Amino acid sequence: MCGNAMPAATRQDVAASACYASGSSLPTSETPLLLMDDPAIETLRRKLAELRSEHRDLDDVIARLIERQPFDALQVQRLKKRKLMLKDQIARLESQLLPDIIA
Repeated sequence: MCGNAMPAATRQDVAASACYASGSSLPTSETPLLLMDDPAIETLRRKLAELRSEHRDLDDVIARLIERQPFDALQVQRLKKRKLMLKDQIARLESQLLPDIIA
């Protein structure tokens, strides 16, 4: 073992305490996938599925609102903003679930 290397159990404990220190049950974006336990990964996958579903639903709602004339432009703008926020959250969760590949 190198002089500055930590044992695997200690690294895992440090990552786990960083994950849950904020009181959140979801791991942070800095937590490597390998250090997340299976329930944490499944929680992320469920949340990702929920966000994708909501994103699709918003897409349908926006399309139906635009088809009707006249439509409330402010409402459509707010829905599009919500849809964009969902897209950002989806991208963040996907990056947590996909391991970084160093080329």
